[in-house]
Amino acid sequence: MQRDYPLERVRNFGIVAHVDAGKTTTSERVLFYTGSQHNIGEVHDGDTTTDWMEQEKERGITITAAAITCFWAPTYLSDTERQGKEKKYRFNVIDTPGHIDFTVEVKRSLRVLDGAVVVFDGVAGVEPQSETNWRYAEEASVPRICFINKLDRTGASFERSYASIQNRLSKKAVRITLPIGEEEKHEGVIHLLRQKAYYFEGEMGNKVVEKEIPEDMKADADKYRAELIERIVENDEVLMNKYLSGEEIDLDTLRTTLRKAVIANEIFPVFAGSALKNKGVQLVLDAVVDFLPSPLDIPPIVGTHPTTGEEVIRHASDEEPFAALAFKLQADPFVGQLTFFRVYSGTIESGTYIYNSTTGTKERLGRIVRLQADKREEVKKVFAGEIAAAVGLKDAKTSHTFCDEENPIVLDQIKFPEPVISLRIEPKTKADQEKMGMALKRLSDEDPTFRIKSDADTGETVIMGMGELHLEIIVDRMKREFAVEANVGKPQVSYKETIQGEAEVENKYIKQTGGKGQYGHVKIKIKPLPEYDPEEKVPKNAKREPGFEFIDAIKGGVIPGEFIPAVEKGIREAMDRGILAGYKMTDISAELNFGSYHDVDSSEIAYKIAASQAFQEAAKKARPVILEPIMKVEVVVPEKFMGDITGNLSGKRGQIEAMEDRGDLKVVRAKVPLSEMFGYVTSLRSMTEGRGSSTMEFDHYAVVPQNVAATIIEARTGGK
Repeated sequence: MQRDYPLERVRNFGIVAHVDAGKTTTSERVLFYTGSQHNIGEVHDGDTTTDWMEQEKERGITITAAAITCFWAPTYLSDTERQGKEKKYRFNVIDTPGHIDFTVEVKRSLRVLDGAVVVFDGVAGVEPQSETNWRYAEEASVPRICFINKLDRTGASFERSYASIQNRLSKKAVRITLPIGEEEKHEGVIHLLRQKAYYFEGEMGNKVVEKEIPEDMKADADKYRAELIERIVENDEVLMNKYLSGEEIDLDTLRTTLRKAVIANEIFPVFAGSALKNKGVQLVLDAVVDFLPSPLDIPPIVGTHPTTGEEVIRHASDEEPFAALAFKLQADPFVGQLTFFRVYSGTIESGTYIYNSTTGTKERLGRIVRLQADKREEVKKVFAGEIAAAVGLKDAKTSHTFCDEENPIVLDQIKFPEPVISLRIEPKTKADQEKMGMALKRLSDEDPTFRIKSDADTGETVIMGMGELHLEIIVDRMKREFAVEANVGKPQVSYKETIQGEAEVENKYIKQTGGKGQYGHVKIKIKPLPEYDPEEKVPKNAKREPGFEFIDAIKGGVIPGEFIPAVEKGIREAMDRGILAGYKMTDISAELNFGSYHDVDSSEIAYKIAASQAFQEAAKKARPVILEPIMKVEVVVPEKFMGDITGNLSGKRGQIEAMEDRGDLKVVRAKVPLSEMFGYVTSLRSMTEGRGSSTMEFDHYAVVPQNVAATIIEARTGGK
């Protein structure tokens, strides 16, 4: 079986944005214009292809990333050329959520995609989740195209939104198209490279009509085109010299040079339009072809050999050994568990065995499907550069590597943010008890930012997530998909504990009984751990990870090597229990630097207990504090409510960071503790006569003020 499209004509990209900027509406136009569907679904009608979950239809938001496959030939080709398969490009598109509670979907999607179309609201410009998504794309070095959407809305401004991209995201953004009119006068767009105006006529704007640039916009078009060409030629010395000597540079050369600059993340092209009014989307699809990379244009994937630890490289080629990364799990009511994976090299066929180098196990790959949101197309074989899903793999988890057993490789795991909110949950009936455990496990396998733990004191089940909506959706899915009824408590903040000073403690655990006794003797030193940097090289005797470092500084074998892991385990268990209020401790470096052993009585359990006791005593001396999650909050309100809003946020221990205008509205940006923000949306509505809106996302952990810490400790310990 041969691949149906050559690699150079494959584009794997995501559509990302802040909530309500128009991602799903844009995705629907992509499907319609590429011929993948014959009618356009609308978010407000609940009939879009990519928002297929019941919860998505009801709320009008995207919750889970949906994969779609479609085909596109650029609009600048003739009608005859556009019909031929040899001129078409294969798009593997992922429509991602914009709500911060489902940020895991964006992060893991960007990890396996080669490019992204970042959608912005033409009224609001850059919003909080736009910044987060941009940061994720930066971490993954993903080339981006910007689409300023909703330019038909009242208060829309292309220039203001473009300025917000330049000021808050990157100075490398540059205009490629300009809108012809804004708000109700938005008619079409001008393409600066092609020096033409484009209008979108026919059924749902499917007919792209090329005309001359309107007279009243020629001056602006010339000015911004000169600016664009300068930005392009900066990336090629030969072109720069031609340009400075006054030579005219042809369109194909400009397009090729711009493509190289976009793939190198030196330029982010900006497009204008309105997906809802069917204007400008086709030119964005042309840009995906022209400027975003194929799998051949991105650097080869780098991993490590599972046994030797040596660096291993795989190029995007069907001829290389098979290597793929599982990036998402999804429970499907009809076929069971789906494991989404991106193939980086080689090929894999259904019916063969797949080797999981992360776990060292093999599983039979019964079926492979390509996804069209909630619909599936069965395929026999997938090739390098493709995205597909395996049906029924039992041991696979997010971030696991699949590869050729004879040529093993382990790819870097995807790092996910920690949950910041929790609530207690209990089954309503005895029959729900067993089903709830199974449902929670399935849901936590799907979503790495959703965690489950059991409260050691009460035996209750606690679920943790990224926000109130995140946990609300989890409980709703349990009820609908797994038929589990549950009682839930009030949301709680996921506090943490840490230390601000250093301490050194020596401890012996000695227990004599009639027979063999117990003997463990350790001396440990603890201190605050600097912010985790995966690039920083640590000494061979140190083991560092986010939140914890363990240093084995034992010399002369005063503690035998087989007992060292038990010491580390004892410290970890003590950190899990906390010191002040029972919250998990983080950002601590622990050094084991002395101890002794007994030839007969020393044991792993003795060293574990000795280390745990030593750590607890040291932590009490090292100025322990409680940490709380601080949220980045953006509030948009009419000017007359400005004073009330800033006063209210300050009263919530918030720090106002910026205030700016957005059309007729005012925007307040602040950092506020999560504990103060429960129910804020309701109180904001009452303060602003229903005209205010807010968004909130996790920013960082900070030390809780002493008076607040005392209240938290009192509530957790009952004053003991």
